[in-house]
Amino acid sequence: MKLERYKTVEGKPLRLGYTTGSCAAAAAKAAARALLAGEEPALVRLETPSGVTLELPVEGLARGESWASCGVRKDAGDDPDVTDGLLIRATVRGEPGPGPLSVALAAGEGIGVVTLPGLDQPVGEPAINRVPREMILAALREEGERAGFSGRLTATISVPGGEEAARKTFNPRLGIVGGISILGTSGLVEPMSEAALVDTIRAELSVLAAAGERRVVLTPGNYGKEFFGQTVPDRLAVKCGNFLGEALDAAVALGFEEVLLAGHLGKLVKLAGGLWNTHSKYGDCRMELLAAHAALLGAGRETVAALFAAPTTVRAGEVLAEAGLLAPVMDSLAGKMAALLHARAGTGVTAEAAAYLPGRGIVLMTPGARALLERLEERKETE
Repeated sequence: MKLERYKTVEGKPLRLGYTTGSCAAAAAKAAARALLAGEEPALVRLETPSGVTLELPVEGLARGESWASCGVRKDAGDDPDVTDGLLIRATVRGEPGPGPLSVALAAGEGIGVVTLPGLDQPVGEPAINRVPREMILAALREEGERAGFSGRLTATISVPGGEEAARKTFNPRLGIVGGISILGTSGLVEPMSEAALVDTIRAELSVLAAAGERRVVLTPGNYGKEFFGQTVPDRLAVKCGNFLGEALDAAVALGFEEVLLAGHLGKLVKLAGGLWNTHSKYGDCRMELLAAHAALLGAGRETVAALFAAPTTVRAGEVLAEAGLLAPVMDSLAGKMAALLHARAGTGVTAEAAAYLPGRGIVLMTPGARALLERLEERKETE
């Protein structure tokens, strides 16, 4: 059963899909129900983080005395995705006990393992990201409580063919070996062209401008919006994906007087290299920029080599911190970013940038960013 939800992109209706995280959670829910209630579900209902309820078809039910296994096939809709069509399988085992219900997660065939620091999960853990983990465990808990089960339920997620599919992704470069990652923050896959994305950003900015707002925060994605949402008003935070340059241009054209680009360092550091579209297909200068600015500040060959070898900016931040260079390098990058922001935004517009790293908070601010963040925080407190 296909998800019959569509978005119009450049005049064409494109069908939405659902993430590997949704598939894994639905498979775990179906397997737990088969184990605990003796049912053979053909469909399973799943509430996604986006609030959309999915009804996903279940495949390959099998079970034994203390376990059951089900699969849900990934459907990426009209979005090109190498994981489209893969069967995401969950095997749920039950260990009855006197204590309260507990739930756990494990990984099997076709799920990648994290081998380098700096990713969503620590080294040695399966590459099942935070939101999908929460979805899977919530599904187990729901079915366990529904059946009145006392003891431990463990879901093992596996993906036949996952290791081969992972070779076509960025996983090997990121140090994720042995399979794919289980991903997703909303539970849905939304196909969209670049032109349509930019039009959507402009439309959201236009609504704010029409309401009289003259201050806005542009953030690449959900994680940045969530982090800076503690400080800035939600309604003033506009997700702009990779299109930082187009979003800034639109904000300037619409009359915004103060613009803050705020997000994860992994995205925003690219601005210091003049990359206004931060998608990896246009370039990836993160480690080169960090290494160059570190070298300018006296970093030794060993530190520079470690920066080039870092799989993510989270790990690069650790390298810089160990060398006592994190703050100086961030200040150096901020100076370059400030000049580029001023050149693009022009006179009469305050354009600033702030970037964070998980576990470290805000690590980079252009010269006027702190004052702008304080003004935004004051606004948030009054709303």
